[in-house]
Amino acid sequence: MKIGDKVRFLSETGGGRVAGFKGKNIVLVEDEDGFEIPTPINEVVVVETDDYNIAKVHTSAVPDFKKSTKAPQPVEVEPADKEITFKAPVEERKGGDALTAFFAFVPIDIKSMTTTRFEAYFVNDSNYYMRFSYFLAEGNSWQLQFTDEVEPNTKLFIEEFGHEHLNDMEHACVQVLAYKRGKGFLLKPPVDVQFRIDPVKFYKLHTFRENDFFETPALLYPIIEHDVPTRPLVIDAQQLKRQLYGDREPARKTSQEKGQQGNDYVRRYEGQQSRGKAPLRRQQGDILVVDLHASEVLDTTAGMSSADILNYQLDVFRRTLDEHKNAKGKKIVFIHGKGEGVLRQALIQELRYKYKKYTYQDASFQEYGYGATQVTIR
Repeated sequence: MKIGDKVRFLSETGGGRVAGFKGKNIVLVEDEDGFEIPTPINEVVVVETDDYNIAKVHTSAVPDFKKSTKAPQPVEVEPADKEITFKAPVEERKGGDALTAFFAFVPIDIKSMTTTRFEAYFVNDSNYYMRFSYFLAEGNSWQLQFTDEVEPNTKLFIEEFGHEHLNDMEHACVQVLAYKRGKGFLLKPPVDVQFRIDPVKFYKLHTFRENDFFETPALLYPIIEHDVPTRPLVIDAQQLKRQLYGDREPARKTSQEKGQQGNDYVRRYEGQQSRGKAPLRRQQGDILVVDLHASEVLDTTAGMSSADILNYQLDVFRRTLDEHKNAKGKKIVFIHGKGEGVLRQALIQELRYKYKKYTYQDASFQEYGYGATQVTIR
């Protein structure tokens, strides 16, 4: 060690350059500020020198007393503190390969139905993973509310809401894609189901029932049961035809038979016209209300099939729209009732393909209940 060498302290942090010696055992170390610090020679180590006869000590070999004066010791991790990397395989149950799923609503305080808030869940009651998306209608458009993956035989919390949100939730849609992970499986078709959420039910205690999925009563809307999706709100023309006429296709007829069939239809239609009556109409402000119930448009339905009645109701619907086709902006409410939904589906089919320019929506629940559709002439 000589004057000019760069040294570091062993017992404390810092160091500097050797400025001189005081006796045999004391070295004067000049720090960055120019102060000379008397230090025992055995308490410093040379880290840089221009004397090639002295080996240089790499700074990494000198302990950093800012951190520790001891060599690092291995840390023993208790088993309970170790990260869990093992994940138990999904448990499958007998009969769970048939898809079943529900949209569930659970009241937080079932004893106060008029003020309680609610929780919404997606229930996957099958051995498949389900990737689902939940939408709500806003007029003729849709808004995505939630999307996620649900493990087999589990339920997933979606949201919490109050009574004030019910009017925005009446028309819902759920789409589901089912699959399994890490193994082969039977491919399932995608599910696309629309359903109506009845706000009135959220005020009635008896609509929330005991079930297998929650400890408290819940309101369950089935999305798919045993691989069969619930009936959608909108069906195509072929499905509507099957509902009206059954699965059997009529035999091909000769031109003479077709002519006779046309005459029979005219006579039957004229017969319906003769017993038809003016549909019940009323004007509410600027809105015309037309009741399409069979009892309101026909004096009697004796001898008429369900298809005959539906066709007559549709004829009243068409005649009403044609009658007001020049009244731009005119609003007409058609009351069709809930029932099986066949008449409503037929009206929507007409509006989509024959009256494309007209807009339509569910009529006001407070004014007309759930079985009415409002059409605006465009």
